[in-house]
Amino acid sequence: MSDFVGYAGLLASVFLLIWLALRGIDIIFAALLSAIVIILTNQLAFAESLLSGFALGKLGAFTFAGKFFLLFAAGAIFGRVMGDSGAAASVALALIRRMGAEKALIVTTLSCALLTYGGVVVFVVIFAMYPLGLQLLKEANIPKRLFCAALALGAGTFTLTALPGTPSIQNVISATALNTSLFAAPWLGMIGGITMFALGLWYLETQRRLAHDRAEGFEPGPRDQLIDVNAEPLPHWVLAVSPLVVVLGTIMLPRLFLAAGAAVTGSAAELLEFANNQPVVWPSIALLLGSVQAALLFPRVRYRALLVMGRGTQDAILPLINTAAVIGFAGVVTQTQGFQTFLTLAIDSGLPPLLSVFGSISLISAITGSASGGLQIFMQTLGPQYLEMGLEPEVLHRVATIASGGFDSLPHCGAVVAMLTITQLTHKQAYRDVGVITVVIPVIATLVTIGAASLGIR
Repeated sequence: MSDFVGYAGLLASVFLLIWLALRGIDIIFAALLSAIVIILTNQLAFAESLLSGFALGKLGAFTFAGKFFLLFAAGAIFGRVMGDSGAAASVALALIRRMGAEKALIVTTLSCALLTYGGVVVFVVIFAMYPLGLQLLKEANIPKRLFCAALALGAGTFTLTALPGTPSIQNVISATALNTSLFAAPWLGMIGGITMFALGLWYLETQRRLAHDRAEGFEPGPRDQLIDVNAEPLPHWVLAVSPLVVVLGTIMLPRLFLAAGAAVTGSAAELLEFANNQPVVWPSIALLLGSVQAALLFPRVRYRALLVMGRGTQDAILPLINTAAVIGFAGVVTQTQGFQTFLTLAIDSGLPPLLSVFGSISLISAITGSASGGLQIFMQTLGPQYLEMGLEPEVLHRVATIASGGFDSLPHCGAVVAMLTITQLTHKQAYRDVGVITVVIPVIATLVTIGAASLGIR
């Protein structure tokens, strides 16, 4: 009976968190309440579970907040400086003049895709793109909810899980666990990636036209900083884009040096090693460099740079804490016996191996609300057993990686919570579109990829 109560409590807590998020309840309170439901129904040690599970464990809220604080703060500073300086507005207007206002969502998707495929982490992309996206949306009169969907498509789908060679954490986890290359099963990756990209753009364009027909347009949030482009001259777009170039160049240059096999010695070699071994600190440094450059270049913020940057750090607090709370919930989930039982049931389901992989990784990612966390648990606990079933490591690598990026993005996903908090939208306002882009379409792409693998495509 106690086992049944534990399993029911585990499932109920996940549904409770999702329900509260969709109802617009504060996500910190929702995550804590849902974690307490798990603790009580699974008879876990109350204090230990809250401290070691929710707060300070490997998936603890404060473990995550401590690890990513600098990145969130640097990203928010950069976004604030680019917005207040008029640089984001200048770049947005230049893009609209060349591509047309109706292409704003495509511009957002492609920009985010280039950033994430270049190795820029998702949280950096959200902060870097938001001030630019605001101006694009304003000029094109497109609802903010569709910007979230375009951001999710470019930064959180095909470039993270499908495209061969992507340096995303998901691709790295699979390569490390299975001793495969980041380019494992490249044709399967291309098939999955193209499926997500094509279906995603079709959905965005369909929704944009429907919004236009309904006279649904852009509405700024209470903390959005919008520039009146007619009030005073904006920086030239070439100058305005230079801080972005500095950020991306700083992040990607060490990787390019390694890819080219350049011979570097002395202090330069130490700096190169530091950059490639610091996936959080180095992008944070890049964002701070871009912020300083923008503050020096643009008169709107030059003489109040410290004030603007200080406001930027305040912009980071709420997204960081909201995201950390959801991660802490996942930390409690993984402590339960029910979670371990679900892992066993997934592999003993009797389904064909690839469909079983899809089911098991989807279940783990859904419960934890994390593609990387779900994939890490899957590879550590179930990966060897699927190899024993006869699956090729390269195929397992690609199918599991793509599958991890589907049900991870339910409403309690940390990245979804961060994006909605940064863009000042609620789940009720924006999650339907984000859910189609990050859950429905990736699941379809996974099934298409499994079909292609069954035909012998690698």
